[in-house]
Amino acid sequence: MITRNARVGAIAGVLVASLALAGCGREDEGGEGVSKDGEGGTISLGTITDLTGPFAGVGEPFTAGQAAFWEDVNDAGGIDGWKVDVTKHVKDSGYDPAVHAELFNEIKDEVLAIGQSLGTAHTNAILEDATADKIIVGPASLGSNWIWDEAAIQVGTSYCAEAMNAVDYAVEQGAKSIAVVHLPGDYGDDAMVGARIAAEANDVEFTDIETGPVAAGDDQAAAVRAVVQADPDVLIVAASPQELGAVMGGAFQQGWQGQVIGSIPTWNIALVADDSPVKDLITSAYMQATSFPTWDADVPGFEAMRAAAGDQAPNDWFAIGYASGYVMKAILEKAIEEAGDDGPTREDVYNAAQELTSVDSQGTLPEGTGNYAGEPNEQAVRVTQLNKVDPDASGKISVAVEPFVGPTAEGYEFTEPCYEMK
Repeated sequence: MITRNARVGAIAGVLVASLALAGCGREDEGGEGVSKDGEGGTISLGTITDLTGPFAGVGEPFTAGQAAFWEDVNDAGGIDGWKVDVTKHVKDSGYDPAVHAELFNEIKDEVLAIGQSLGTAHTNAILEDATADKIIVGPASLGSNWIWDEAAIQVGTSYCAEAMNAVDYAVEQGAKSIAVVHLPGDYGDDAMVGARIAAEANDVEFTDIETGPVAAGDDQAAAVRAVVQADPDVLIVAASPQELGAVMGGAFQQGWQGQVIGSIPTWNIALVADDSPVKDLITSAYMQATSFPTWDADVPGFEAMRAAAGDQAPNDWFAIGYASGYVMKAILEKAIEEAGDDGPTREDVYNAAQELTSVDSQGTLPEGTGNYAGEPNEQAVRVTQLNKVDPDASGKISVAVEPFVGPTAEGYEFTEPCYEMK
């Protein structure tokens, strides 16, 4: 659901990065993603993402943002002479967990780590094998389970904690009833359980509404009827932009008038394009919950991101993809420093991740990111900001509520993944 300009820009970004790495020894690449060349060499990272499925609007610009980040790093000399290639092993899962696992097996012998693995269930499908092989994985997903997995280098607030904060905010604004429309599975269930925990903590009415994906041909009529019947003050949506638009549009057509707060993946700039049938509705009634700064954020890292974007149309998924690179860079810096002249091994990278306590992301990542050495509840990022549609903002959203941690998330002790508590 991204615009044509954004789509072209995303693909162009990957191609530019790929061309920039030509001649860096990639064709002589050895096993496990490390190729020695003089004082340094090339490190290959894998990407398994969604380029054609329901979250292509996330996967394409996110992948391009990561490519732009590493192009900047490589142009500045790399990491102690080592260049990083994120363009050779990019695979499209179409948002299918089984395909995701197949693609991981296809590339795992050729990469040092997985720089992007889009999807919660999808990443879970490869995590056991990745852990066994000491392969670090960067989830492009905010499942609450990553804090227990040594191989996962999670970035940002989980869907569960994000939903807790959204409910706490809604109650503070006077909401007496909350409903959640969500996709089945780890992502949607994670947000639903977080919202339910916060609703119970605040003693407000709660309704759980499950829906299937538009991309699979599922009709949203049942979800629309359930929203109208429940008549919540605030509706939280944990789905893709397609379900968000279908459910919001249908519910408002049938007379429901409430506030909608969407989990981070619900946003896509195409929702407010001139030809979008829900443009006015999204503009007036929707807020996005996230833990990441917006495209226009006045932080050094995003100044670099905007410069690196070139002709890429402003897109917050590109920005988050760029920002995520700081985590892998910090891990590789530590691994390279401790490795021998032949470069880091998978175990070097794995061990370096376990030693990391923080990341200097130049303001691009939420507070608390990168403490992989801590206990699970110390690793959990809990901050959320709420964005509103803003026609004057480059990415069409701007901050409506500054980053905060609500009382539910602040005091919550994670003992198991939220989605397992469904």
